[in-house]
Amino acid sequence: MITVRSARLDEADILADIGLRAWEKAMIPVGETGTMVEYARRAFVNFTHTSWITISVVEISGDPVGWASREELDENITDLWVDPLHQGKGLGKLLLAEMEAEIEHQGFTQARMQTHALNAEAVGFFEKHGYAVHWLTVVYNPKLDRDVQTIGLSKQLSVEKETVSYGQEF
Repeated sequence: MITVRSARLDEADILADIGLRAWEKAMIPVGETGTMVEYARRAFVNFTHTSWITISVVEISGDPVGWASREELDENITDLWVDPLHQGKGLGKLLLAEMEAEIEHQGFTQARMQTHALNAEAVGFFEKHGYAVHWLTVVYNPKLDRDVQTIGLSKQLSVEKETVSYGQEF
């Protein structure tokens, strides 16, 4: 049985491991893994331990296999990671739908996200689910000692409703 639920602090290490495995798979074609693995591991552990309240988990038969987050609880999806062993089963789509529902429930009309511009798999996934590229930037990354391309995508979730005041014709 597949379910999506809120994360628990006691599974933070499991979620960090899932995130790292998915990150490594995504970054191998980009060439980021060699110099960044230990930094990424620490970042995932820190994030899942300190921001677990912002994480939604997808599980199969009670075992976490992926997670997504909106770090600031706004319209920005900051993380979406599915264990490579479970990719291609529609779990990312379930997590994305959960994030979008939360965004819309909070009154935002658009979902946004950003990723490494060369992460073709992530860009393709989001485009397949209705996201469009809105910006591309290049920023110097001191840890890599080079410029990194980042791409921003967004999707219109709903249209803001016009308010009609008393006596106004429509």
